[in-house]
Amino acid sequence: MPDNLPMDFNGFPRLSGHQLLSLDGPDAAVFAHAQFASDVTALPVRHWQWSAWLNAKGRTIAVFQLIRVDQDRILLVLADGDADAIASQLQRFVFRRKLSITVRDDHAVGGSFTAPDAAAGAAIAVNGETLELDVGSDALPRTLRIAPRAGTAALDDAGIALAWRQSDLRFGVPRLAADQREQWTPQQLGLDRLNGYSVKKGCYPGQEIVARTHFLGKAKRALQLLRVGDGIASGAQVQQNGAAIGTVASVAGDLALAVLPLEIASDPLSVDGLDAAPLPLLDGLAR
Repeated sequence: MPDNLPMDFNGFPRLSGHQLLSLDGPDAAVFAHAQFASDVTALPVRHWQWSAWLNAKGRTIAVFQLIRVDQDRILLVLADGDADAIASQLQRFVFRRKLSITVRDDHAVGGSFTAPDAAAGAAIAVNGETLELDVGSDALPRTLRIAPRAGTAALDDAGIALAWRQSDLRFGVPRLAADQREQWTPQQLGLDRLNGYSVKKGCYPGQEIVARTHFLGKAKRALQLLRVGDGIASGAQVQQNGAAIGTVASVAGDLALAVLPLEIASDPLSVDGLDAAPLPLLDGLAR
């Protein structure tokens, strides 16, 4: 991957809710492989993948982009923040591993609804300390850039932040508020669509639950994109014919991701008494 790409932060409003967590040291990849749900050691340098951190019961604490910047550095892009708390919790499992865990608040994350200049699929592009990621598809191009905060003239943009969150939901990327963390398995959140977990790589927190659900075919619920009324909150019940059949896991304006039974009737759905219309999820964001 060339290092002289003409990248800058112009036209990339900062996504202020995104935070970065860096794992640095010779054991960074091995530690990440043991803690997170994706197959980290199989990820080539300068590539990224979706991943998740689960609790021992196989419930999802966080969903994030995991970048293998180089042999000794793993960078997590946490769209839902909480980097300090996650860093503190991860630190408890370091033991004698040779790595440091750092919240990188000296860097900013910016997004644009344009195709990348040089990144493609899972391969990132690098120019000095600026990283470019392809986080879209032909149907909805998107580019993410990470750069030193001191050199980013772009301002936070609430409109872009909402549009970005909505586009995440359209791709089936769950955005978990605090009340929805440790509530759902990766299968219920549709992380298989993103290649966000492995059932073959060996042990990690929650792996036994994930593998059992996968191999025994016990997943009974899945993610559904809904158009809902503004003001709906995560945790709200999805109803059909007066009965609660599922729960809203993520909200962005008038869009929501809900965890619903795999098989439901075709009768209308509602949330908080308002009509909820099912929408198709976009493909193309698996990495």
